[in-house]
Amino acid sequence: MLGLNIFRLIGDLFEVILAPFQYIRLTLAKGNAGWWTSNAINWVFVLILILLLTYWMSQALKFKREGTEDRA
Repeated sequence: MLGLNIFRLIGDLFEVILAPFQYIRLTLAKGNAGWWTSNAINWVFVLILILLLTYWMSQALKFKREGTEDRA
């Protein structure tokens, strides 16, 4: 019984977390700017990924130049 309640809790949690995406899919994406609205979130995630990758690579180069890179 406890295992079933845990899975229901996880399902309810994801319904709450993903509610904004359901709103976007069912309400905003059906308007005139549907494609742009739907893909705006994807572009935001791509931009965040590019920024984080750039920061990571700059830190890796910094440590390599200083000679403190861990070469296990």
